[in-house]
Amino acid sequence: MSEIAQEMDIQLEVESQEELELARMRHSAAHVMAQAVLEMFPDAKLAIGPAIENGFYYDFDLPRSLTPDDLGKIEERMREIRAAAYPFVRKEIAREEALAMFADQPYKLEIIHDLPEDAVISTYTHDGFTDLCRGPHVADTSQIGHFKLLNVAGAYWRGDEKRPMLQRIYGTSWRSEEELAAYLHRLEEAQRRDHRRLGRELDLFSVSEEIGAGLILWHPKGALIRHLIERFETDEHLKRGYQLVYTPHIASAEIYKRSGHLETYQENMYAPMDIDGTPYYLKPMNCPGHIMIYNSHVRSYRDLPIRLAELGTVYRYERSGTLHGMLRVRGFTQDDAHIFCRPDQLHGEIMGVLDLAMFFARVFGYEYKAFLATRPEKSIGSDENWERATATLAAALRDMGMAYAMDPGAGAFYGPKIDIKFLDSLGREWTGPTIQVDFNLPERFDVSYVGEDGERHRAVMIHRTVLGSMERFVGGLIEHFAGAFPVWLAPVQAEIIPIADRHLPYAQQVAARLVEAGLRAEVDDSSDRMQAKIRRAQLQRVPYMLVVGDKEAEAEAVAVRLRTNENLGPMPLADFIALAREMNDTKSLALTRDAS
Repeated sequence: MSEIAQEMDIQLEVESQEELELARMRHSAAHVMAQAVLEMFPDAKLAIGPAIENGFYYDFDLPRSLTPDDLGKIEERMREIRAAAYPFVRKEIAREEALAMFADQPYKLEIIHDLPEDAVISTYTHDGFTDLCRGPHVADTSQIGHFKLLNVAGAYWRGDEKRPMLQRIYGTSWRSEEELAAYLHRLEEAQRRDHRRLGRELDLFSVSEEIGAGLILWHPKGALIRHLIERFETDEHLKRGYQLVYTPHIASAEIYKRSGHLETYQENMYAPMDIDGTPYYLKPMNCPGHIMIYNSHVRSYRDLPIRLAELGTVYRYERSGTLHGMLRVRGFTQDDAHIFCRPDQLHGEIMGVLDLAMFFARVFGYEYKAFLATRPEKSIGSDENWERATATLAAALRDMGMAYAMDPGAGAFYGPKIDIKFLDSLGREWTGPTIQVDFNLPERFDVSYVGEDGERHRAVMIHRTVLGSMERFVGGLIEHFAGAFPVWLAPVQAEIIPIADRHLPYAQQVAARLVEAGLRAEVDDSSDRMQAKIRRAQLQRVPYMLVVGDKEAEAEAVAVRLRTNENLGPMPLADFIALAREMNDTKSLALTRDAS
């Protein structure tokens, strides 16, 4: 984190003067909001109010739940405070004075008590409202920007579910009305694309409280999308020399002691179950099982590299407040693979994974950003191995011509990694491929091979995922495409719409021809009017609607409409099949050949 970020009461990294000015403005807006809330609720207890990406929030302990009307009144009062241009005044005070000043604010008192004895304690005051704060702030309240309060959410004090639940008001602030309007439009578009809403509307998945929070039920259409992705990905892995394996969902505690998971990762694992007096855990990762498969034979230097791939389901503890649809879950399947190679093969293997990751990014229409994550505080292994692994990853990124940013301290506990973030159609970042070099588990498990000299040598291990969690990837894909999947992923690729009941036999013949050609088609045989059928298919994001009547039946044709409302008009059935198969087989993101 930069020196600029360290001096601020914010919850994001700030690296430029421009970002600093925005964060200062948003943090100041949070103070103005806190003043307005305290005026509305004089007994309110104030927690914290940092700047965050694109905005700010403040946490409050209030006598009642806030309503949308409350947010409107708070906004109105904030505008009055902004118009008055009250200066922000900083003051450094002694610990005793701070404790007396905030005697009726328990959350502020806790913060003060937790500060080191030699810490500088400062306050900021405007219009008679004083808050404990490191700052910095803008000069006066007229500079808090053009703002909008967005919503209220629950938040545990200091993120601890055993502590009080507070009410968090989120807001956003921008330099101009135009920037604010553009951001609010992006938010509306993001809400329109929310995978939880689209998942219900398109009947893709659900979460059942009876099954358990954070566990996804894949409905037939969602399961089909997942199957198509997994089949495509599996075929591509086989082409690139990977071998498929399967490992159990549970394993003895002994293997997790040896791997280091119980030492460094136990807080993310579920409580063990007793089986014949031995503790077993739901697996949080697939790597120990893959190591056991590798170690089941003596390996020669000629056998390497060995690439073991598994669509493996793992289980990791997530607090209930962090669960979010398909994006944050407790059980998920990831496209996991582990590559065992000689040290001289490491560079080329990393480049091969990067090439595979870029291939999938292109197929699914994602741009991307790359990050090199270094050693975290909680880790295992020697400094020498960490430095060697980090340098190898950096060299592979450079040789692939990929720009990257450093992510200090964000590596796995056993080694550094490359993280690639997919950028969706709204420019948002999604967790994507990760590539981790590991010199440590090979030491713990004696992962070796017999070299050309007849001696045993230590193998190097690469942990990698490309799409990552299938739950998270499909959830992100729903939002990326706004539910309008490309032809090859659409659960129903063509909806045949007979104009009248007498056209139903021909519609069924068309559907049979499409299925025979390897396409997925349905006939809408309801008694609804044609326009209602078209509208229903559009709402389900079906790529093609094929309207058939007397003329089409006579000419063995279909009248083609796209879900985008474009009408392609009559087309011989054989020509449509050729078009749809081409879009399907080429994994095109377009609906027609001439689409950009």
